[in-house]
Amino acid sequence: MAHDEVLARLAALEQSDGRRWVFARAPQLIYWEITRACDLACIHCRAEAITRRSRLEFSTDEGKALLRQIVEFGGPRLPQVVITGGDPLQRPDLFDLIAYGRELGLSMSATPAGTARLTPEVVDGFQAAGTASLALSLDGATAQSHDTFRGVDGSYAWTLDGARAVVARGIPLQINTMVTADSADELPAIYEVVRELGITRWALFFLISTGRGQGLAEVTPAKSERVLNWIWQRTVDPATPFAIKTTEAHHYRRIGFTKLARRATPEAISASPMGRGFGIRDGNGIVFVSHVGEIYPSGFLPLAAGNIRRGDSLVEIYRHHPLFVGLRDADQLEGKCGVCGFRRICGGSRARAYAATGNPLGSDPLCPYIPDGYKN
Repeated sequence: MAHDEVLARLAALEQSDGRRWVFARAPQLIYWEITRACDLACIHCRAEAITRRSRLEFSTDEGKALLRQIVEFGGPRLPQVVITGGDPLQRPDLFDLIAYGRELGLSMSATPAGTARLTPEVVDGFQAAGTASLALSLDGATAQSHDTFRGVDGSYAWTLDGARAVVARGIPLQINTMVTADSADELPAIYEVVRELGITRWALFFLISTGRGQGLAEVTPAKSERVLNWIWQRTVDPATPFAIKTTEAHHYRRIGFTKLARRATPEAISASPMGRGFGIRDGNGIVFVSHVGEIYPSGFLPLAAGNIRRGDSLVEIYRHHPLFVGLRDADQLEGKCGVCGFRRICGGSRARAYAATGNPLGSDPLCPYIPDGYKN
């Protein structure tokens, strides 16, 4: 199918369905950094985690108040809450907070670290609290590569043991893998490891140069294109027993849409797993609350728009703060992202644009695509 025809199909889809890609009333995902304490020393850590809990973390009562604020987003579907860190298991009230969120009608998930704390008994605790899903990180296909990345010997074994315990209890499990210049070539081997675990989703996080990640190298734009095409091949392979998603590599949607457009109607594309992810990016469908109450468009985009501890409303900040409103408007994007025909379904990584240029509305430097008529 010719490129112009692909864009024509996309324009038709935008005409009928584009409004669904702007998450102006409520995010789909709320990430709550419950603590920055962690026993690992990951070389990429966004949070620059520390070994001890901070006295500035939310108390249990403050945490419950935050969960009640989230309910104020209202229906028809409440956001999913993902409790992250650091390591959420550092908080002794973790299961109480998950159970309280469930009582409020929230879908509660968590991302525990692959440490010795992640025992079968702890997984039982997640299940008893009503945890909707869990995510664990696997950044190497061997103990040597994963443990080097995570900074602690034994993390690979703890992670795999924890993953098997989670799957055995019927809790949906996502495996997160960081994609860097050094780790990209190991993805096929990691794929073979996770394929045997019985997971629900494999999520590939493309490095943003923030936190400790500033010391690592991102894949090149050309390499990212090759990796994303490889991911697509795994996605459509009947032998792949789980869904695959990317984080901070939004141009995967351009690749996927182009391939889908060759054989699917706009309606089928919109209903596909990829279509359901169209438009979601930092500040548009995603919001992040730090361990001290700061409200960010995402954990990778460190521009605070308010602070819950100061009395700011999470709902009001998300819906009305100029930063969030601007990030949701694809027509405010600048550079090649601003004129790209795929900007509404993709939008580029706002976090990477900010890390590279200081402008969250600038071009995503990881995407090699040059829109028609763009002049640098």
